Amino acid sequence: MTAHFLAFSPQVAAAREAGRPIVALESTIIAHGMQYPQNVETAREVEALIRELGAEPATIAVIGGRIRIGLSDAELELLGRSGEAAKVSRRDLPAVLASGGLGATTVAGTMICAALAGIEVFVTGGIGGVHRGAETSFDISADLQELAKTSVAVVCAGAKSILDIGLTLEYLETHGVPVISCEQDNFAAFYTRDSGFKADYRMDDPAALARFIRTKWQLGLAGGVVVSTPVPQPDAMPREEIDTITQQALAEATQQGITGKAVTPFLLARIKALTGGRSLATNIALVKHNASVGARIALALGKC
Repeated sequence: MTAHFLAFSPQVAAAREAGRPIVALESTIIAHGMQYPQNVETAREVEALIRELGAEPATIAVIGGRIRIGLSDAELELLGRSGEAAKVSRRDLPAVLASGGLGATTVAGTMICAALAGIEVFVTGGIGGVHRGAETSFDISADLQELAKTSVAVVCAGAKSILDIGLTLEYLETHGVPVISCEQDNFAAFYTRDSGFKADYRMDDPAALARFIRTKWQLGLAGGVVVSTPVPQPDAMPREEIDTITQQALAEATQQGITGKAVTPFLLARIKALTGGRSLATNIALVKHNASVGARIALALGKC
């Protein structure tokens, strides 16, 4: 019933036919996470990195009433330049598909589309989570619910440091979502390597990670797996600095009445401005590192 919504790029279609591993990539980072031209340049570099490692990248977006699994250069440019792409999570997917509009998929939206396309590994920057002050705002990302129900492994640099990471991990635990850290014991915090919270497990070997993921799903335990890997040390930002800047950006968002889906893009833009652009360099570095880890996991999963 869903197949007619999916449109595979020639490269992804060929990879599926050959049984080669495919790695899903989100498009919100292109449309809402970075400015042009860095957004499109980064997307192309990440795709090239995945191909060099032997997997096929599949950047996902909603264009012309179809879920595009793999984008052409023209489609990447469209997302990067338009400024009009809707932010597509679970609740938004039917509306954007039915209207034929342009949509950039979030973590949750990309997980849904990847699962429909039979893709097991998805690489993003950082997952969404429980926002600071959620005890009064009830602002909890749909990413967390999606992780509880959709069987896709999500490779990330932890959760965005603008969030309440402790409560995010508690939420994931409650919903039975395993959190695995790669390269260190603690869960990462996007711009900074260490959130101060331990992950459920540490696994550095892609083959061990693949066995864990495959075993979970073979047991009938539906839902995602979070694989956290820290930004490379030379590109990381000091935790104290980013915490201070985040608090300032959060205060500005409150003063300006910014809520809902507009919060994260606003905070990321303000943090970029307040760091003089250094946070963008960190963001690009962590996405590339996540892509290399995700590609290796996809290759290992293909052997399980």
